[in-house]
Amino acid sequence: MAKFSRTKKLYLCGMYERKLPVETECGLHLFMEVLNGKWKIKLIWCIHCGINRPGELRRKIPKASRRLLDTQLTQLVEHGILSKTSFDQKPLKVEYKLTRLGESLIPVIESTAKWGEANRSILEPLFSPV
Repeated sequence: MAKFSRTKKLYLCGMYERKLPVETECGLHLFMEVLNGKWKIKLIWCIHCGINRPGELRRKIPKASRRLLDTQLTQLVEHGILSKTSFDQKPLKVEYKLTRLGESLIPVIESTAKWGEANRSILEPLFSPV
């Protein structure tokens, strides 16, 4: 299981150890620390939209590896953004839900998506192949 503290972070794979402490004096640093990860915002949005089982999430985000999604889901649970419920049955059933803290991110994500749509004509050509 991963261990998290202010000075060191051991991730699930055990290959990375945080050498610098998390900067907590600025809210933006805290925000970026919690949402740092390619698929975290998409995971939060999918769960908000009612997709709450790991298999469903993997189908919704097929480009992400199972291991990466599991790692990022675990981090979101440890940061208090998601809650995880495991049901005692065979086969094992797991569901994720947004916590109150996680729900508070939804307006931020919606606002960010609106910004992206409003600026699509400027931004999209920057990422298109030549």
